[in-house]
Amino acid sequence: QVQLVESGGGLVQPGGSLRLSCATSGSIFRIYAMAWYRQAPGKQRESVATITRGGSTNYADSVKGRFTISRDNVKNILYLQMNSLNPEDTAVYYCNRATTSYFSWGQGTQVTVSS
Repeated sequence: QVQLVESGGGLVQPGGSLRLSCATSGSIFRIYAMAWYRQAPGKQRESVATITRGGSTNYADSVKGRFTISRDNVKNILYLQMNSLNPEDTAVYYCNRATTSYFSWGQGTQVTVSS
């Protein structure tokens, strides 16, 4: 069973940047398309960025041009570089497979954008 451990969240001012990491257990990480999701209070979890095993990416319109997803298939780590953050980006961020056949969810990492 693959374990997912997200980190890198925190409190940042509007316009600031954060880099999230998702460490995975097991070498099978590299064969899956992966995604970053987020869940804001009172809202459903949504996908914000996906990356195929070959490195092709796709983004939600709300983060396009500001967020960059990447992966290191040697270290088995998924990244999300977030720039130009705004309060609407405040949420708990999770990583998982980019399909509904999810691994067990990790604890997520809290991102709070506030002045």
